[in-house]
Amino acid sequence: MQLTRGAVTCMVEDFKQTFVSKCRGFLETGHSAAVDLHLLRDGAHSESPGENLGALDEQQAETEERLHVMLVSSQFFTSPDPTSVPQFTNSPTMIVMVGLPARGKTYISKKLTRYLNWIGVPTKAFNVGQYRRDAVRSYQSYEFFRPDNEEAMNIRKTCALAALKDVCLYFTQAHGQVAVFDATNTTSERRQVIVSFAKENGYKVFFVESLCDDPDIIAENIKQVKLSSPDYMNCDQEEAVSDFLKRIDCYKLTYIPLDDEQDRSLSYIKIFDVGSRYLVNKVQDHIQSRIVYYLMNIHVTPRSIYLCRHGESELNLTGRIGGDSGLSSQGMKFATALGSYIRGQSILDLKIWTSHMRRTIQTAEAIGVPYEQWKALNEIDAGVCEEMTYEEIQEHFPEEFALRDQDKYRYRYPKGESYEDLVQRLEPVIMELERQENVLVICHQAIMRCLLAYFLDKSADELPYLKCPLHTVMKLTPVAYGCKVESLYLNIQAVNTHRERPMNVDVNRDPEDALLTVPEHN
Repeated sequence: MQLTRGAVTCMVEDFKQTFVSKCRGFLETGHSAAVDLHLLRDGAHSESPGENLGALDEQQAETEERLHVMLVSSQFFTSPDPTSVPQFTNSPTMIVMVGLPARGKTYISKKLTRYLNWIGVPTKAFNVGQYRRDAVRSYQSYEFFRPDNEEAMNIRKTCALAALKDVCLYFTQAHGQVAVFDATNTTSERRQVIVSFAKENGYKVFFVESLCDDPDIIAENIKQVKLSSPDYMNCDQEEAVSDFLKRIDCYKLTYIPLDDEQDRSLSYIKIFDVGSRYLVNKVQDHIQSRIVYYLMNIHVTPRSIYLCRHGESELNLTGRIGGDSGLSSQGMKFATALGSYIRGQSILDLKIWTSHMRRTIQTAEAIGVPYEQWKALNEIDAGVCEEMTYEEIQEHFPEEFALRDQDKYRYRYPKGESYEDLVQRLEPVIMELERQENVLVICHQAIMRCLLAYFLDKSADELPYLKCPLHTVMKLTPVAYGCKVESLYLNIQAVNTHRERPMNVDVNRDPEDALLTVPEHN
């Protein structure tokens, strides 16, 4: 059953009172973990009992205020127009991460969130660790995570409840379809709380458990991600590693993995040693099957993906879109320069992909190595506007030209395609790119925008206006929670084909306004 807005408001108000009351209860003891940690970090141990009490009162008030603010200033989500968002799920879905620290849970949750948003499923990740850091800004040591630290356990439970409340608001107010609940969730009790919460609100639950006992993988994860955490800011590296390993030991004391027998009624995927093996149980629907397929394709092997457009084409020179023309003289120079650049990089086992169109094939031919052709990489089909200039489109189809400017991502050319169509067409390409290691993709402007939007986590509104200039190679190197981007211009002059977002998108605008941002051409 879906909650009404009024019911959500009542639930939030009740929860506020419970949360603040609970926090005040253990803060008033004068021995809360939050206060002790803060005092220890600041060296605030005074010789005078009166000074200690004053400091405690001040820190209690500060911590209580932070906890109160974290709850009452609930995240206000911008609500997109629900009619413009495709509905992939018949009820909201919670993806619940499970596993010890340093097992790649946040890495998985961020990649999954990026992928689902890219394919058009409104998704948001809720990292409970960040809720904890917002409430207790004074992390001191692993002892905060000891299962017998009751005060700290209360804070952690309260933060988890606050995150669940925000999940509810995301589904009801922001028309979200998937929420990724990123936390350890290492006990059966915690998972049962989540399942009960989801059942009461009519949500589906899919667990993603990451198990890893490889010490090298764990050590690398700690090095790449955990040492840069706010918890270890300005901390000696060896001390930070030692503390984090002890934190993991604290979780091990109560960790109960998903059980194939006892939890057979739950929907889940278990990922062993970063994808060496998988176990999938009870996939409920289409979105869960897509999640499983995606998770079974990603890997963490170091690699780089090189994206570039074909060399300048004959139609580029005259400002015409689409078509299947060959390269201009400058385009051929770029193809030669690209070959020299790629050979100079000495890239191990590099694969080269092109579209089926002449201009990408001619560009690849100059490199002098085998390449694969993908029809899915063909440029956007402009339908009745193929091989027309923007001036001709404005003259013959002024209303269509304005409608495209109003919503460039979803606008579909008559008898052609939209950017939204391209994303669906390119999903198999993304899956294969995730499976591969080093790849050079020689493609087209609209295609490159879609691929960049996936790797750089750009929204549907930003995607159609990403700048992908001719004769420029973009090197994408996946890092911990994102992608490092290096842009290299190969110093071969080419026309500009990027049209900036126009200000006036009214269907009755003057032709001059409509063509204001059209780049110059012959």
